[in-house]
Amino acid sequence: MALEQYCGHARSSISTSANYRTISMTIEFTKYHGLGNDFILIDNRHASEPLISPDRAIALCDRNFGIGGDGVIFALPSENDTDYTMRIFNSDGSEPEMCGNGIRCLARFLGELEGRETPGRAYRIHTLAGTMLPQIEAGGRVKVDMGLPQLLAGEIPTTLTEGDRQVIDRPLEVAGRTWRVTCVSMGNPHCITFVPNADAISLADIGPQFEHHSAFPQRTNTEFIEIIKNNYIKMRVWERGAGATLACGTGACATVVAGVLNRKCDRKTTVELPGGCLDIHWDEETGRVYMSGPAEKVFSGKVL
Repeated sequence: MALEQYCGHARSSISTSANYRTISMTIEFTKYHGLGNDFILIDNRHASEPLISPDRAIALCDRNFGIGGDGVIFALPSENDTDYTMRIFNSDGSEPEMCGNGIRCLARFLGELEGRETPGRAYRIHTLAGTMLPQIEAGGRVKVDMGLPQLLAGEIPTTLTEGDRQVIDRPLEVAGRTWRVTCVSMGNPHCITFVPNADAISLADIGPQFEHHSAFPQRTNTEFIEIIKNNYIKMRVWERGAGATLACGTGACATVVAGVLNRKCDRKTTVELPGGCLDIHWDEETGRVYMSGPAEKVFSGKVL
């Protein structure tokens, strides 16, 4: 018997999880990050389903025994008149609808795969949250048309009010205190609360209680926001399925929408996250939200 079998690390050649059947193979990957929100990206353009299972994604995202990351992103073939399809497995194996930092990383990854990573290159990406439109900019930045925010309780979803009403500055009991929250969906659910000092929030204690609150039937991302000035805010985030992360693109977009609805920030606002800053614009004429920020390659490799 091999030593690794004695140590409890024996590997089989075939593993199954849900509807996935993974045969041992070498997987090529590239790691990118957007403001420290890091992802393992896999070229999956030759197959319509992810090459690895959610369980395998959990193992690869492990920061001690795997590559390390907040999620695994797959570049799949096009759907519905788009260029490509994006799917994501979070570090806990769950599948979110979309990821703002992740789609910026995907745009640069696709540019590298195509050999066309030049400013102005734009994509139409199919996601579970709809079609997203990233465009590569100069200096390693990517601008994304994130579409229209969804504001009705039934769209988010949340049970904090009737399904056809907005959730703006509503009370929510969490961890023995009342928080005033505003809820927005950017294709995935967000619960935003404004606080005097974002750094004072114990994300590890409070975040899971928001994420799994009964008012959010599909769980929720949670943003704690400190207003610095009308066009500059500070954000800390607990992400559904990933925990405390250094940045969240959809969260930054949802936060500016919530800030405008509560008359706390401008439609063009810089959002400072632990990993850096994103520029967000909620266009008054079209109602669409635009996000601009960096996406940086870390390294490439192969894993069995």
